[in-house]
Amino acid sequence: MPQKLNNPKDLKAFYRLVNRKEVTHDAILQSHRKVTFEKIDRCQSPVLILHDATEMDFTSHSSVAANLGQIGNGHQRGYIAQNSLAVDSRTRCVLGLANQVLHHRVSVSTDETRSQKRERESRESMLWIKGTTPLGTDRKWIDVCDQGADTFEFLEHEVNSGRRFVIRAAYDRRVVIGHDAPTVLQSSKLKTYSRTLAPVGTWTLSVTHQVTKKSPKRNKGKKKKVTRIAREATMGVSFAAVQLMSPQKKCARHGNTPLKVWVVRVWEIDPPEGQEPLEWFLLTNEVVGSFAAAYRVVGWYELRWIVEEYHKGMKTGCQIESPQFTTEERLQPTIALLSIVTLTLLAMRDASRRSDAKIRRASEIISREYLSVLSAWRQGKINSDWTIHEFYYALARLGGHQNRKGDHPPGWQTIWKGWNDLQAMVTGVEAMTKLKKCG
Repeated sequence: MPQKLNNPKDLKAFYRLVNRKEVTHDAILQSHRKVTFEKIDRCQSPVLILHDATEMDFTSHSSVAANLGQIGNGHQRGYIAQNSLAVDSRTRCVLGLANQVLHHRVSVSTDETRSQKRERESRESMLWIKGTTPLGTDRKWIDVCDQGADTFEFLEHEVNSGRRFVIRAAYDRRVVIGHDAPTVLQSSKLKTYSRTLAPVGTWTLSVTHQVTKKSPKRNKGKKKKVTRIAREATMGVSFAAVQLMSPQKKCARHGNTPLKVWVVRVWEIDPPEGQEPLEWFLLTNEVVGSFAAAYRVVGWYELRWIVEEYHKGMKTGCQIESPQFTTEERLQPTIALLSIVTLTLLAMRDASRRSDAKIRRASEIISREYLSVLSAWRQGKINSDWTIHEFYYALARLGGHQNRKGDHPPGWQTIWKGWNDLQAMVTGVEAMTKLKKCG
């Protein structure tokens, strides 16, 4: 925290703040959530709530680590943070953090029965439901989740929530084809059936180069290195109305009634030799009856990368795992505050990459005080008319980025360093202003 708050008075004030009993993770989040929900109410477009979890590692913080849950391979200690990020589906602008749940992974007995697991509130699968608790109950809200959310319990919860949803399927579930109850059940497997459907349309997707390591099945053996080459992929899409059948063995709390949803399959047509084809199976309660509707659902899911970038910003930008507090009562509200600060950096970074970045005024998302100080440092004079592009790259320059044509866009660490330095400069200007008034 001393690196984040350079002014000793600000640092002491922050310590006093998080030391108060009423300043909790919940209280800070509730205040921010109120503003976020007001933005959602004013938004003219459907709002995506991007749900995802990330691990926060506090193993090195010996004074507090013993009280935290297991993460990683079981040897580390920390939180599983379930974040729910609100994003305007039309502009892709981040509206705020709709929810954040800090979860302690508990140690479970090896002889825990299926019924005991089903009733245990600390199940990690419950995080998806807990993350949606404060959300609205109308179709303006659209929950977007990756494969981790593919549990029958959560799917049933979403079908009954009043919201729309898009969830990437992880399992080849039993399904009944169609929404009308047939005289004779025509059952199949979700993925098997979807692969028999002809494409209703195609488009081209730019695929970036990526190197990943995949774990073998059942985590036995070494991880396999997989290289994905950059290419222009021809993508096909198909859809169908299906009913998801309840699992025969219940590991969670849910009913037996089939769930009426649509499955949208997206896949790469004729991938390059030796390349694993791209393929998604998306489950949604959005009515899908045309290529346009299917493509819209795919577009919603594609924006899920924003929450992954948010997690990178939390960890490598704001360094949310670095505060050296000795109690959870201080650590948790600090996590909430830094999570909210990350939103400003994310919004600024995304705005700098939009097509209107060179004409949109920086003052729309940045305080004029920060704008004045940075422009004076960069140009020797105050410029209130700076664009977002100009402000962002000046901030990156302050953080050490060279701004050369061949350089990659500034990363999270560079932006955070620039932001820290800019905060110190703003504090210095405030101090000088007070001195002039006194003298």
